[in-house]
Amino acid sequence: MDSKKYIGKKVKVKIDRPLGSKHPNYDMIYTVNYGYVPNTVSGDGEELDCYVLGVFEPIKEFEGTCIAIIRRINEDDDKLIIVPENKNYSDEQIKALTEFQERYFQSEILR
Repeated sequence: MDSKKYIGKKVKVKIDRPLGSKHPNYDMIYTVNYGYVPNTVSGDGEELDCYVLGVFEPIKEFEGTCIAIIRRINEDDDKLIIVPENKNYSDEQIKALTEFQERYFQSEILR
């Protein structure tokens, strides 16, 4: 799957791990809203995952713009970075905001 096709496009996200929720298997709290794009398939066989940045309360769904992709080097599991319209984040800001989970993986940010 070529997740780069989402960059610059509006994307609807279903949030299954809202801001402040606990990971079901690990001792980790979600510091941003985290979800997926319904009816997609990522390289790991699951739906395409998304971090929603720039929304500071727990939400159930969101429509925003994909500004980047986190590509994990050792896994086939890309993560879209979705933000509200007219918002942007630098690579450094994206890394800082997703570090709570991405610190366990080697990854690169694609634009």
